[in-house]
Amino acid sequence: MSNQSIIFFDIDGTLLDFDKKLPESTKKAVFELKARGHEVAIATGRAPFMFDDIRKELEIDTYVSYNGQYVVLRGEVIYTNPLNKDALLQLTQTALEQNNPLVYMDAEDMRASVPEEDEMITTSIHTLKVSKFPTYDPLYHQGREIYQCLLFCIGDAEKKYEQDFKSFDFIRWHPMSVDVLPAGGSKAHGIAKITEKLGFPQERQYAFGDGLNDVEMLKQIYNSVAMGNAEPEAKAVARHITKSVDENGILHGLQMVGLLD
Repeated sequence: MSNQSIIFFDIDGTLLDFDKKLPESTKKAVFELKARGHEVAIATGRAPFMFDDIRKELEIDTYVSYNGQYVVLRGEVIYTNPLNKDALLQLTQTALEQNNPLVYMDAEDMRASVPEEDEMITTSIHTLKVSKFPTYDPLYHQGREIYQCLLFCIGDAEKKYEQDFKSFDFIRWHPMSVDVLPAGGSKAHGIAKITEKLGFPQERQYAFGDGLNDVEMLKQIYNSVAMGNAEPEAKAVARHITKSVDENGILHGLQMVGLLD
């Protein structure tokens, strides 16, 4: 363990470039890390079913999904933190009144609160370039564990929701969409469940990210690296800043922190 490290990678804008492609240099770097005995994991806001292909391509079975609410270690679920059911019901009613669509997400699937192909849902989810798209089921949140919602609103409309729903955190990931998480839930919290179980000391923990939902992770992880294309808030808290994702940023960052030559 003394020479072993664990490295967490965000997906969008970190592992994947702006075209949602995996740079060849990144793929080679990940396999080189594993060949050297390091533990490689993913930490993403995505649902597990939204990055099956990446996990298979990189042969990764340890991940923090839903921004820390659904954590898997070597193929086994070790931690879940679903949204409060009563508060979610109230959120659903308020969003309906405000004409703000919702998408409910559990471990296997996602369903929308509106029947037609809403423009905000279509526009934002298509940017992820995933094959699955939410179909209509306004009662999907009833009787199952929902780990994250997508709230579709523009401008700073989420500010009012933040005031009214203290049991949730609202983190914008797209001009038209906001992640709804349990209050205090974060990638950092999910990562801690893995590092504690595996016994990695803080100096052997690394994390790469670029978005607003990476801020807590980059702030907490001892060896944190913000991508060159990262949001200013992410760069402000990271220990290191590497090149952009489309400039071999992962490889450069791993060399910079001494994990690869």
